[in-house]
Amino acid sequence: MSLRDHADQIIASALHAAMPDTAVKKALAQARFSQGELVLIAAGKAGWQMAKAAHEQLGDRISRGVVVTKYDHSRGPIGNLRIYEAGHPVPDQNSFRSTQAAIDAVTGLTEHDTVLFLLSGGGSALFEKPLIPEEDLNRLTKELLACGADIVEMNTVRKRFSAVKGGRFAELCRPAKVFSIVLSDVLGDRLDMIASGPAYPDASTAQEARQIVQKYHLTMTPLMESLLNQETPKVLDHVTTHITGSVRQLCSAAEKTCAELGYTPVVLTDQLCCTARDAGVFLSGIARYYAQAHKPMAFLAGGETVVHLTGHGKGGRNQELALAAAEGISGLDACVFSLGSDGTDGPTDAAGGYVDGSTFSALKAKGIEISRVLQDNDAYHALAACNGLLITGATGTNVNDLSVLLVK
Repeated sequence: MSLRDHADQIIASALHAAMPDTAVKKALAQARFSQGELVLIAAGKAGWQMAKAAHEQLGDRISRGVVVTKYDHSRGPIGNLRIYEAGHPVPDQNSFRSTQAAIDAVTGLTEHDTVLFLLSGGGSALFEKPLIPEEDLNRLTKELLACGADIVEMNTVRKRFSAVKGGRFAELCRPAKVFSIVLSDVLGDRLDMIASGPAYPDASTAQEARQIVQKYHLTMTPLMESLLNQETPKVLDHVTTHITGSVRQLCSAAEKTCAELGYTPVVLTDQLCCTARDAGVFLSGIARYYAQAHKPMAFLAGGETVVHLTGHGKGGRNQELALAAAEGISGLDACVFSLGSDGTDGPTDAAGGYVDGSTFSALKAKGIEISRVLQDNDAYHALAACNGLLITGATGTNVNDLSVLLVK
């Protein structure tokens, strides 16, 4: 098989292993719900898949529920649950409307009732009731996405301006109990940062939020300045939380498949956190070092890189990472591919990008200069020109990104 065939096989096996179904059902098997109402709320890119697994396990025991996921991530009706699709990475009116529906669903519950809260990455945009005007929230979100802030920094700031983030949704569920199952997309599995922690005590402080605002010179209105100083809930004694799935699971499955394909696998890290371009150049450097090795090698990294927006092109961090490696592996019997486990990378229909030893020369022959493409953040169109886009569609999971170097 070709390198591209190997890449496709590694991707398929890793995504299959990272699906939340089994983990959700296992967590529910340990749960003991009271005889009151059981209300299901699911939010995030994996919201539909998690809700589907829960409904298969609990069926009519679920009184009612609301599912909020990204556009094109729903796969049809689930029992009596109301399913919404909304904006990501920038929240929109459907984000606000669906979140209000979730709030309405948990309003008026008693201490005998339970809220089953299924949370996954992407919830910061999808699950939102802002305390500031929509135009200010959208501007803030775009500034955070453009400045290179990592996910923890972004969520530390965003939860200050929300009625549901930073443990505030759990407060709205009182006096009902909350049983939360969380699919992690945050390095280190910080429960207060995954989807901005709607049902988990917030470990971040107002002072930390102000420091991040100053670090990235974020625009603040007087109302936003005031909200920055308000602390979030630090104790939620009515919430039980189970974390399931993570990028480590994604890396482990990819590692196993690499070995089955004849590569000697090396997991470099499951906490990759740097610029996408630096990660791509680093992987290409490894490729050059091992180009004369006497056996096929595979190097894997899980995590989430960042992109500094310097242009107005189309792309995402995984596409940018792959393209940044193309020149370094030019002429080698090697490939680099990187993808988001949810099946989307930035505001595109691609999960990520793939390059190999022929990509650089192929683009050059078309008059495409990679350095200029990266400067304009236009990796999507360059990769499309050389069959380098990875298209998976919505996967039903969301556990960070996987980046792989194969050296034959």
